[in-house]
Amino acid sequence: MMIEHRTRLEKTLSGERPDRIPWSLWHHFPVDDQEPHSLAKATIAFQDQFDFDLVKVMPPSSYCLKDWGAEDKWEGNLEGTRTYTRRPIQNPEDWYKLDVLNPYKGYLKKQLDCLSYLKTSFSNHTPFIQTIFNPISQAKNLLGPDLLPIHLRKFPDALHAGLNTIMESTLRFIEAIKAYDISGIFFAIQHASYHILTKVEYREFGTAYDLPILQAVDDLWLNMVHLHGDAIMFDLIADYPVQILNWHDRETPPSLSKGLDQFPGVVCGGISRIENLVLGKPEKIKQEAIEAIKQTAGKRLILGTGCVLPLNTPYGNIMALREVVEESER
Repeated sequence: MMIEHRTRLEKTLSGERPDRIPWSLWHHFPVDDQEPHSLAKATIAFQDQFDFDLVKVMPPSSYCLKDWGAEDKWEGNLEGTRTYTRRPIQNPEDWYKLDVLNPYKGYLKKQLDCLSYLKTSFSNHTPFIQTIFNPISQAKNLLGPDLLPIHLRKFPDALHAGLNTIMESTLRFIEAIKAYDISGIFFAIQHASYHILTKVEYREFGTAYDLPILQAVDDLWLNMVHLHGDAIMFDLIADYPVQILNWHDRETPPSLSKGLDQFPGVVCGGISRIENLVLGKPEKIKQEAIEAIKQTAGKRLILGTGCVLPLNTPYGNIMALREVVEESER
């Protein structure tokens, strides 16, 4: 008998094998993501089309930065991301000038309006989670990716001041979004990579600000960490107190099975988003999905990709993954 999305995920979190393998994919909604109701309607339409077990709310990365003066524009990136045209931090002293944001005003209020619309549209059986960028990722977008390591190493006190303000603003926003029946957060981490920082640096400028945010959502039941990039510090992030861990498992170690050995919760992934979902054929996607299920014995797994779904992903390839999910019920 078919069970509800929430029940299926609860069984998966408990280590049981549910009636079928849960799955979730997400992508950006360029243009639609500039207004709360249009983003909500696009999110609902995507869910209605594919019936995922978990819905990730996908505002642009600037949603939490525009009230500090960040500006961006849509230039047609196939991942749906926008290009920053103005970054508020121009020199180290600017970190001290950031004010703690009020979540009930400006662009943060727009995101609350989006969640309000989703709350009235999704039943309690369809979990949805809000994207939260961790403080150092927000700092990178305020300053620019090339300058962040420089500020981190040459002006650490100034960066810490900025990170504290960002963290406090994020904590206030999280308290505000809890009123909209979110199931958890999707916590995006972009700098826990040896290509960018050392582990010592990440502990000081990443983990120190990540953990207070995760502690603030420990009363939510469906929190996911996304560990972006390659050469990742998996062993460090695997200790984070969340229910689900998502990383580019088809592009960088560890594999799903190795990840489950280190992480006590549920892993999300298994499918190559570019090689197979965008460029491959349905048969290859099905093979990869079945292999991912075998890696995990069908337990503690949500089938998905390691990152955002490109906008040019063929409909038939998404449906091929759905067919595997439906067949797993039998």
